[in-house]
Amino acid sequence: MVDFTQARKNMVDCQLRTNKIVDNTLIDAFLSVPRELFVEPNHQAVAYTDVDVSVGCTRKLLAPMVVAQLIQSLQAQPNDVALDVGCATGYSSAILAKLVGTVVALESDKELAAKANSNFTNLAVDNAAVVEGSLNEGYATQGPYDIICVEGAISEIPTRLTDQLAEGGRLCAVIDKGQGTGQAVLVVKKGNTVSKRVLFDSTVSTLPGFEVEKGFVF
Repeated sequence: MVDFTQARKNMVDCQLRTNKIVDNTLIDAFLSVPRELFVEPNHQAVAYTDVDVSVGCTRKLLAPMVVAQLIQSLQAQPNDVALDVGCATGYSSAILAKLVGTVVALESDKELAAKANSNFTNLAVDNAAVVEGSLNEGYATQGPYDIICVEGAISEIPTRLTDQLAEGGRLCAVIDKGQGTGQAVLVVKKGNTVSKRVLFDSTVSTLPGFEVEKGFVF
């Protein structure tokens, strides 16, 4: 039988700390959230490995290191309002809930949204709420957001998402245009300007709903 507590500690020590995750509050969040509960039962044994893990419905949780690097780049603050796009079963949202005041967990798949709701209830995550809707539309009703985290590779960041950032808001995502390795980027909104910088190269599972139509030219 897997010792999940030890597996969680090993993940933090061997994957996060060795890859420049230095935010102690973020590290504590990863130590306290049981990742094995957010994956399919037959995948629990590999929940803490450095890979994307299936949660069903053809979707996967991003590898712990990638989740940590993306969230650390957002420099989350205790009073921030966060939008977690493509929350799946809610793991990333549960991590964010340890760092910010409110998390809106957006999911397009009804079955995954129900699992996320159940996980939040079972783990007493009372500052995160699941909403169902199109991922590429965001969820303007509860915006603007101080931080937005996109949980999977997308072809481009829709203006609809950056429009939902508050002044000084930050958005992180992995951009993959189908040309090989993707790039994790950080977007910052200041006034009428939205700037973007590359954080690191990354290949992660694709998030549905952001496909570019054939013939579309950037």
